[in-house]
Amino acid sequence: MNLINTTKTTTQKSKFISYLFKLNSLEELKEIIEFVKSENKKACHVCYGVFFEKEESFKNDGEVGNPGRILLEILKNKNLNSHILIVARIYGGINLGPAGVGKAFRESGLKVIDNK
Repeated sequence: MNLINTTKTTTQKSKFISYLFKLNSLEELKEIIEFVKSENKKACHVCYGVFFEKEESFKNDGEVGNPGRILLEILKNKNLNSHILIVARIYGGINLGPAGVGKAFRESGLKVIDNK
């Protein structure tokens, strides 16, 4: 596991914990996702985008607003091939709606990349 950076942000009482990992192979995905979930046991959603060589995937983990797709697009736009961008959300009691969720995940994903 090659953790590059992690950051925390808060949006309307929800906490967003972001991680950027460099991947050596796609076989590392399961271990990385389990690590993030174990570090954030209170997270109701752990969403991610993966860009590895010609493979791309994402997971919204039941969250509204397509945050997994947003995280994948961030990786592609920043030319971060062979990376996984993961954001865990700890719900703060205020519904953000699809647009608010998308914006919060985008800001959190960009922050972990821009502060590396």
